[in-house]
Amino acid sequence: MENFAVAKFYSPHVFDLSLALTDREVDVGCIQETRWRGSGCKFFGAQGKVYKLFRMGGEDRSDGVGMFVAEKCMDSVVKVERHSERVLILKMVLDNGLLNVLTVYAAQAHSGKLEREKENFWNELFHLMTCTQ
Repeated sequence: MENFAVAKFYSPHVFDLSLALTDREVDVGCIQETRWRGSGCKFFGAQGKVYKLFRMGGEDRSDGVGMFVAEKCMDSVVKVERHSERVLILKMVLDNGLLNVLTVYAAQAHSGKLEREKENFWNELFHLMTCTQ
């Protein structure tokens, strides 16, 4: 099995992120606080250094998560679960089994989110962690 690198980056510029992922030879990169609206996929990078971005964002552009997957790993992706603008699960088949990669964005204490909303988020995440196979 080849080396499988997972990283987490913070940057508002998607092109910069794809360059950083390429420079660091990252296979899967998780991002939070994207502030993109809706969900979708898009390709970034140059020939031979392409990444596919799976993303999920809220309608009000306040949250959002995404994952960059290197071209060499794209065929390993068997399922993408977009649970909310804060939780995205990528399922990949590797040599020895199934790998679940999660990217999660939790509301911060100072974000102005209601305590009830925060509690609902943590309950959802707990449920996903206990049920994800």
